[in-house]
Parts: sequence; C-alpha cells; structure tokens
Amino acid sequence: MPPTVIIPGSAGRTAARHLKSSVTRGEALGLYREILRTAKAFHWCDEKGVPWHSKLKAEARREFEASKEEKDPLIIARMLVTGRECVREVHRKFNEADRKCWERIQRDSANRDGGGGGGGGGRSGA
Repeated sequence: MPPTVIIPGSAGRTAARHLKSSVTRGEALGLYREILRTAKAFHWCDEKGVPWHSKLKAEARREFEASKEEKDPLIIARMLVTGRECVREVHRKFNEADRKCWERIQRDSANRDGGGGGGGGGRSGA
C-alpha cells in the first residue's frame, strides 16, 4: 500500500487521495507496459493466422479499459497484484520452456557431432 501524506485541512485529504491515485495509476501503467513487453515474445500465430502478440495486446487493452473506472482501492490493489503474478508466471514458464529447448539443442548437437556416448553434454541435474 502506498504511503499516505497527511496535510492538515481538507486540502490535505484531497492531496493524499491524489497522491494515492497517481501512485496507483503509475503502477497500473507499469503493469500495462510490462504486459506489452511480454507479449512481444509471442511470435507465433493461432489457428486462424492471427499473431498471438496482437491478440494479447488487444486483450490487455480491453482488460485495462474495463477496469479504468474502478474506485475501490482494495479491488484495484487486488487487480494489480493478480496482474503482476500472472506476468511473473508467464515469464517463469517461458524461461523454463526456453531452457528446455536449449538443453535439447545442446543434446542433439552433441549426438550429431559424435559425442553422444557420455559426459552428459551440458544437461543440468534438473
């Protein structure tokens, strides 16, 4: 939760509310940008030939537009946390798949070059 600046008088409550909303807005924009950066990694197309990165960007835009008018700070915080967790999970799965691909490439290269009879060829103990 962002810190609240308390200034005496009614102007202080307005300033504190503005500070909270601007911090939340910045967090939301940061999450949106992170989603767009993550979507760039999805180069392949769906069964209709539409690139996944385009679909993901459009869906993110729809989600953020639908949530734009939310005023409840608890719901906003929950949406931000959920969004961050989803992006983190996508990164984790993507990195894991990438690691497995590289291990397979190394293993296949070692087998093709005649080194398939031992040594483990760069496999980790996972």
